Amino acid sequence: MSVQPATPRPSVEDLIAGVRGGDRTLLARAITLAESTRSGDTADATALIQAVLPETGGAVRIGVSGVPGVGKSTFIEALGAHLTGAGHNVAVLAVDPSSSVTGGSILGDKTRMSRLACDESAFIRPSPGGSTLGGVARRTREALLLCEAAGYDVVLIETIGVGQSEIAVAGMVDVFLLLALAGAGDELQGIKRGITEIADVVVITKADGVNIEAAQQAAAHLKAALAMLPGPEHGDPDGHRPVMTCSAQELTGLAEVWETLAALHSRAATDGRLELRRNQQSLAWMDHALEELLRERFESHSEVAEVLPDFSRAVVAGTIDPTTAARRLLDLFLSTGEGG
Repeated sequence: MSVQPATPRPSVEDLIAGVRGGDRTLLARAITLAESTRSGDTADATALIQAVLPETGGAVRIGVSGVPGVGKSTFIEALGAHLTGAGHNVAVLAVDPSSSVTGGSILGDKTRMSRLACDESAFIRPSPGGSTLGGVARRTREALLLCEAAGYDVVLIETIGVGQSEIAVAGMVDVFLLLALAGAGDELQGIKRGITEIADVVVITKADGVNIEAAQQAAAHLKAALAMLPGPEHGDPDGHRPVMTCSAQELTGLAEVWETLAALHSRAATDGRLELRRNQQSLAWMDHALEELLRERFESHSEVAEVLPDFSRAVVAGTIDPTTAARRLLDLFLSTGEGG
């Protein structure tokens, strides 16, 4: 049995052309390059992002989250199919928990969204959450830009629903959608207040069959509860969050959900809030990248790496306080040519 030669790695120029041409295979390869943690890939990834940057910014960016069992993937697949049927090109960036052994994505979004994955107008990218805050993939923002450059006019980012990942995703989207279930008594279902406060729209899922009445009641209770919280950045003119119901199984309510999301996005674009929000997000992105690069440089510093274990043991033993340890490590970092 002969061994097939490995597929040659496309050049940066090939990736740029492929992304601009909407080639899904080359888009996937481009995202892989952007997500790479290999030091040798950094320059290529930077050149790639810079080259396609003028073609970015044209999509409606939507974050989708909710408690486990709410049916995020089912909802996203149904909404995605509705959108492609209406002529949109839809990209789904689904941030998965990572395998603690391999670091790989373990939920298999293309398996969970098998029908949408076969849609020529859709692109699904499962991204391992890795070690970054709340499981948000380290390069989700770059993947978002690459999808926009490839011509996708709606980008859905699914979070894993564990808390802080929602905050991070809200910092890279235009509209944040929170999915909820009809609960028994506690309609907030343990969702942290901070997450409900950043939600622009709330949708009660699985509003079908015998659950329709319960979903409608849950929507009414949630709307009353949310009215006591500060209004979101987007929302109805009266400052209230839209609270809706839908069924991904019976395909009901999806058109209304999209109309609401699109209306919020359009109004924000018209009155200048969208531009302001994206500008603030870009600055926050720069700050995050700077922190990340400084930490990488700091931890790879040869002299710091040599003494860091000693300082760590001293802090744990209580022989030096953490602030003093940090200052001494920083002084060491800045006192040499590597850090200064």
